[in-house]
Amino acid sequence: MRYLPHTESEMASMLETIGVTEIEDLFLTVPKECRRSNELTLPEPLTEWELCSHIEDLAQTTASSFAWQVYVGAGNYTHHIPAIVSYLLSRSEFSTAYTPYQPEMSQGTLQAIFEYQTLTARLLGMEVANASLYDGASALAEALLMAIRVTRREKVAVSRLIHPHYRRVAETYLQSAGYQIAEIPYNVNTGLTDFSSLDRTEEYAAVAIQSPNFFGCLEDVGKWTELVRESGALNIVAFTEPLAFGLIKSPGSQGADIVCGEGQSFGISQSFGGPGLGMFACNMKHVRNMPGRLVGQTLDVDGRRGFVLTLATREQHIRRERATSNICTNNSLCALAATIYMSALGKSGVRELAGLNRDKAEYLKMQLRDVGLRSPFEAHTFNEFVVEVPSGFYATHKRLMDKGIVAGLPLGRYYPELERYYLFCVTEVRTRQEIDDLVKEIAS
Repeated sequence: MRYLPHTESEMASMLETIGVTEIEDLFLTVPKECRRSNELTLPEPLTEWELCSHIEDLAQTTASSFAWQVYVGAGNYTHHIPAIVSYLLSRSEFSTAYTPYQPEMSQGTLQAIFEYQTLTARLLGMEVANASLYDGASALAEALLMAIRVTRREKVAVSRLIHPHYRRVAETYLQSAGYQIAEIPYNVNTGLTDFSSLDRTEEYAAVAIQSPNFFGCLEDVGKWTELVRESGALNIVAFTEPLAFGLIKSPGSQGADIVCGEGQSFGISQSFGGPGLGMFACNMKHVRNMPGRLVGQTLDVDGRRGFVLTLATREQHIRRERATSNICTNNSLCALAATIYMSALGKSGVRELAGLNRDKAEYLKMQLRDVGLRSPFEAHTFNEFVVEVPSGFYATHKRLMDKGIVAGLPLGRYYPELERYYLFCVTEVRTRQEIDDLVKEIAS
């Protein structure tokens, strides 16, 4: 579509209508010293094909996961996105739709969100899911605040094996509000949360863990929920890789009260770190304390099925002091992507894909063990795992980067005691040949 700017006469007419003589008059409220006094220095105009070539040249200066072999997960995963996701997502009914402030006029959008809630609740084994939040980190923070509202206690316990970025976000949310956060250490042999150090759980509003945790290890959620439930605290299970629940037991089936995490793996491109999808579910008895909003199903006056925005306890909808969250949007286009993705794969497809991720990760773990990079932890893992590397591995890592291969994530930045340990991740997009080549490069 051609760009048609306003003509001089059109601009003069509009200025006359609002009672000013020139465009600069529109900015008189901005102090003169804050306004630019000289002309912008811009390059000469380009033709359309020259501009396209220039943009392509700029794009080549930035690394893309499509052109690189990336063996890093840590909360953002390289997965194949079926063509049906982008096709349906780009339909104008969805891509141009705005937040349904007049819900009754947005039946298509509301139905899509309702389907998302249904699929999310089934995947996580919970009774009710909301219409999504910003991302996994804010979902965890909102879960902790929800637990504080439910229990009326002002202290929470958070596993050190929850994603470091999630813990930082939770600290920002809670500490500024005067709440206390206790950190639960991990067992250096198993790679799992060490609950032996957790005493007096009756003081806590919630105890939160992540499974699979940041090391990729599968926590014993059932055992942990039994331990916490007796104290009256809420059990919160976070996640960064929802695909794992296609293969392992859902948190809800193991007694979790709140389940929250990142849904980027479900049909959402990595996009250099965002946007994401905050998935959030809980038991029905706590639904009125759930943050965000929900879409419900009902019947109209003629008995036809319809969808409504319900329990929208945000600052936009009710008095601020009664709001459960100040998040004012839910990235519903990302939720729609996850809905299409889960629907396209189906229950058996999610299970098969999860198994493929696990198998490929185990293959790389075995191959690295054969060349001397052992895993320090005993626990079972899903599609990522930790290995100890030799002292000169940094040079190897840099050499592989020059070849377009990202050989794991160094953990020393997040866990100083693990300076010589790297976190590797394998998803379905990596081939056996690529994995074999990676191992050969590391061994050379």
